[in-house]
Amino acid sequence: MTGHLHTAEVLWSLEGDLEKGRYSRAHVWRFDGGAEVAASASPSVVPLPWSSPAGVDPEEAFLAAVSSCHMLTFIDIARRKGVKVLRYEDHAEGLMEVIDPDSHPKRMGITRVTLNPVLTLAGAIPPDPALMVELHEEAHALCFIANSVSCEIVVAAHPVVMAG
Repeated sequence: MTGHLHTAEVLWSLEGDLEKGRYSRAHVWRFDGGAEVAASASPSVVPLPWSSPAGVDPEEAFLAAVSSCHMLTFIDIARRKGVKVLRYEDHAEGLMEVIDPDSHPKRMGITRVTLNPVLTLAGAIPPDPALMVELHEEAHALCFIANSVSCEIVVAAHPVVMAG
């Protein structure tokens, strides 16, 4: 096998009445570096008290993975092209909708992810807007997660704050 194997543990145990569908969807994600994340089905999918609003739901995790991968790729590409990123903030959005209403009216998926990065760059002179578009396009093309999913991923306008 070539490549890198990544792992994650998902831990859940029954609390409630499984047969009646009245059971907790709260669970834990455990990662190889030791981080543990409280997780749950989204309260928009599974009503309280059977979901936990304090847990990260799979849809949020998906958005965070797409956004995080784009950010890490962007920062490295920008660095290589002489653009010093001091801060990167993104408020990613994902549209979940029915994807096959005729055959499977309950079949849903995230069909579009919109990344909304706001960058703080070193210096006093804003970079050429075309360069910023180029950097985001290259980051998208090289992002491991973007290359692993089938939904549309859009990088919205990229505001830049100069810290100089």
